[in-house]
Amino acid sequence: MARPLSIVAGSGPGLGRALLDAFGRAGYRACGLNRSVPRGASNILPTDLADPYQTQTRLTDLFCAHGAPKLVVHNAAKLVIAPFEQTVNDDFEATWRAIVLSAVNLARGVLPAMVQAGGGTFIVSGATASLRGGKNFSAFASAKAGLRALTQSLAREYGPQGVHVAHVILDGIVDTEASRNLHGIEASRMMKPADIAKSYLALAGQSKTTWTHELDLRPMGEAF
Repeated sequence: MARPLSIVAGSGPGLGRALLDAFGRAGYRACGLNRSVPRGASNILPTDLADPYQTQTRLTDLFCAHGAPKLVVHNAAKLVIAPFEQTVNDDFEATWRAIVLSAVNLARGVLPAMVQAGGGTFIVSGATASLRGGKNFSAFASAKAGLRALTQSLAREYGPQGVHVAHVILDGIVDTEASRNLHGIEASRMMKPADIAKSYLALAGQSKTTWTHELDLRPMGEAF
């Protein structure tokens, strides 16, 4: 039998790549969508998820080749850290397009196809900022909070149609080279991408009688 299709929208270094690797090992045909594609990454397609036409074109090509997806992850984000008075309107618009509009375009492209194919799982990567806005995070927090509300609306609309829509709050710093350089936190206090991927796979394997809508993950010792 053909492997079921999984899509990771926002498959950059760190969590995105870890999700692709984990899904592939779990038996999915794992495909990534990302603005930039590293050399030699044959399973990642260059895609501007904020562009509705480009997103739909990429998804249509994937559906024609592999059928409707069984597992989709929205993992796209843009981080802006600056005092409010130094956060210009372009920053707010850029974070909204990268975080919320990209999810709108992805959901519009995949959810009807998943319903028609009998269901699946649609997971959205959230953050601490999904729940509360921190100092210097006004653009990022407002977009992540909007993404959480969008995910709730999608869950209430598509859950009864057989699609498990889940929001995962990543309440901590994901361990990547970029985050180590930015935050200066010990690796032992950071969230390992491979471990996060295991939780995403667990969500995808849940029975329809016990769906989780929102899951919060954090490293041991993280204050909350």
